[in-house]
Amino acid sequence: MAAPPRPDLLERLAAQTAERERANLLRRVRTVDQADGPWLDISGKRLLSFCSNDYLGLAQHPQLIAALRRAASECGVGSTSAHLICGHRTEHAELEEALAAWTGRERAVLFSTGYMANLGVMQALLARGDVCVQDKLNHACLIDGARLSGAELKRYPHADVDAATRQLTSNDSAATVLATDGVFSMDGDVAPLRELAALCTREHATLMVDDAHGFGVLGHSGGGSLEASALNPYEVPVLMATLGKALGCAGAFVAGSHALIQGLMQFARPYIYTTAMPPALAAAALVATQLAQAETWRREKLNALIARFRAGAGQLGLTLSSSTTAIQPIVLGDAQAALDAANTLEWRGLLVTAIRPPTVPAGSARLRITLSAAHEDAHVDKLLDALEALRLPPAKS
Repeated sequence: MAAPPRPDLLERLAAQTAERERANLLRRVRTVDQADGPWLDISGKRLLSFCSNDYLGLAQHPQLIAALRRAASECGVGSTSAHLICGHRTEHAELEEALAAWTGRERAVLFSTGYMANLGVMQALLARGDVCVQDKLNHACLIDGARLSGAELKRYPHADVDAATRQLTSNDSAATVLATDGVFSMDGDVAPLRELAALCTREHATLMVDDAHGFGVLGHSGGGSLEASALNPYEVPVLMATLGKALGCAGAFVAGSHALIQGLMQFARPYIYTTAMPPALAAAALVATQLAQAETWRREKLNALIARFRAGAGQLGLTLSSSTTAIQPIVLGDAQAALDAANTLEWRGLLVTAIRPPTVPAGSARLRITLSAAHEDAHVDKLLDALEALRLPPAKS
């Protein structure tokens, strides 16, 4: 008797894509023709963007552009190799030293993306028989990293320290990492870091914080959610942050002790087997670290814009999360409702992304509004006027 035919993987993928489209969950790429601060030209339309992660408005800063051009003219474009072969340039070394100093840690090591950094940390630290405890709303790369490591993954309800404690103490003998976002990318709230740090200290677990959306934004010097929470490197031994959000560049880093960084260089496969980021990009990121620390007005302006938006949204009766960061979601629940709202805002000249499952849990589709120091008061007022015209459901009392 002949064996049944093997499933056609491309047909299966096409069927899954078609089902996602039927559920109004299909993702699409849109090409930006030109960027001018918060203004984007897309398909012949000029839109005021409220969906970028350029929190400090540094992505188009002339000093970053000049540093990138200067380094590219001297070094070329590509680094030509992995860091451990011949791809590690002076620009990379200087950036790593600056990031270590800024975060108050012994060393830092660069990765090409935040996703790769988190995969690398998890794969290097964890093994089968170990445990990784994570917030359920952590970024996908933390979850994927734990799964790929072979460790047992335990996830606790969002920001629930008591639940995290139960997960952490359920296996007293296993080596354990507790990993959390510092600022949650879809909700904008800050993790209960001091409580989690105390828990990890008490239970001899290793705390790792992904501060992609807090680094550069929170804290007096922009050191991120750890600086804002007054946590030291001993309380949070593993810090990951990205260079493509508040710093306006691309890439990521992990900062910690000499032992941690040396270990990652030996065992983190996404570091070992990847071409180093272009040295010109590292040169631009170095300038961004200097500007982000020196120009404190950027954080002050961003905080003023956040307060202006939240006050205005409150006057409109809009339902907001508890976020006090640049990420200000308005949860609408239904995916089609979020799409319709985003399309109406675009018709009014505003670009606000509709975030739908599976990026967020089912029933929590939303408008994910992000603010930047590149915005002005008038931009925020324009957004509030457009939101008022949407006639969104009022906040529940």
